[in-house]
Amino acid sequence: MTSDDPVVIVGMAIEAPGGVTDADSYWSLLSEQREALGRFPTDRGWAIRDLLDGSRRDGFKPIHDLGGFLDDAAAFDPAFFGISPREAVAMDPQQRVALRLAWRALENSGINPDDVAGHDVGCYVGASYLEYGPELTEYSNHSGHLITGTSLGVISGRIAYTLDLAGPAMTIDTSCSSALTAFHAAAQAIRSGDCDLALTGGVCVMGTPGYFVEFSKQHALSDDGRCRPYSALASGTVWAEGAAMFLLQRRSRALADGRHVLAEVLASTVNQDGRTVGLTAPSGTAQARLFGKAIDAAGVRPQDVGMIEGHGTGTRLGDRTELRSLAQTYGATAPGAGALLGSVKSNVGHAQAAAGGLGLAKVLVAASHGAVPATLHVDEASREIDWDAQGLRLATKQTPWPATDGSRIAAVSAFGMSGTNAHVVVSMPERQSPDGEAA
Repeated sequence: MTSDDPVVIVGMAIEAPGGVTDADSYWSLLSEQREALGRFPTDRGWAIRDLLDGSRRDGFKPIHDLGGFLDDAAAFDPAFFGISPREAVAMDPQQRVALRLAWRALENSGINPDDVAGHDVGCYVGASYLEYGPELTEYSNHSGHLITGTSLGVISGRIAYTLDLAGPAMTIDTSCSSALTAFHAAAQAIRSGDCDLALTGGVCVMGTPGYFVEFSKQHALSDDGRCRPYSALASGTVWAEGAAMFLLQRRSRALADGRHVLAEVLASTVNQDGRTVGLTAPSGTAQARLFGKAIDAAGVRPQDVGMIEGHGTGTRLGDRTELRSLAQTYGATAPGAGALLGSVKSNVGHAQAAAGGLGLAKVLVAASHGAVPATLHVDEASREIDWDAQGLRLATKQTPWPATDGSRIAAVSAFGMSGTNAHVVVSMPERQSPDGEAA
């Protein structure tokens, strides 16, 4: 494949807090500036009162009864996928959600999922283990199915098995950068010829509230249960669930097959922090290097990028590091004329391994509507950079996003506590009306 035949996105499926089940409901959430956080679910057997009370002991930061949760995390039709009810219950909900989104991503691209059986279709899914089900040493009605039901590797394998895909299949865990790291691997597989089509994305469903407890101990949770990316009042993150799946293909094949191109992948890059002041501490040097490498690979100038969907967790250290790194690459344009920066975590919380997938989906729906949505809860922008002197702008209100030379270019970031950083640059074609004129 040559640079004249790039990788493109031809299908997408998404689920997010706030009842988001498709691109239209996602755009409604974003454009209406709604926050989709809710109280901890009461149907998962969580000891919520003990959880909240326990976080108020010495050495912990109080946990607020707020997070971003999928409405239909438990909903699944096992018979549709040829799975027995007993096996379905033993399956981590992340397997169930990823499987149904893979099916939808194919359908949304105009492909009958039955038609890909036996073909070189890859499957690259970002996910992390989140404690679903009993321990394997416990005897239960689901013993025998638990080893596959709770295995990370089986998330991608389940999709490949169910759809009878013959391309590479792998689940990638780099913590919060998993979805974009998987996306990078999928794009590389298309470029190298390992597969003709590739399903890729990320999924996160919390089997227990364990992450809230761990980050309570680290004092990294929000003071009030709100996620405030890039705000001077940012005090910590808020955990959430979500999933996004994309279908990738070479542009020549997509056009030959009559598919609608959602976006062209100009570049995807992944690197590692290396040794920092701590295992989970981010590296501004690594991030800045990542951004520069992506811009060079994309063949565009920083000022060509109209929207940046940042990682933006609302943690003081994370946001400070990211803002300074972004300013080095994207802040060199004229003040007030550069990219609009935001983070969907202000709407739905931090969806962990799926965060980058939700960010990329936000970019795609924003481009299709020609507007950059507002980032919520920013009464005052972070003081970590001089916004007036930089080309970066914080998207505190919904702003028109005009196309330039027939396209809109955006960048998406995700950083993992593993130290793995990912950055993707995409170009979305201006929408066309039925008569071929620009809409």
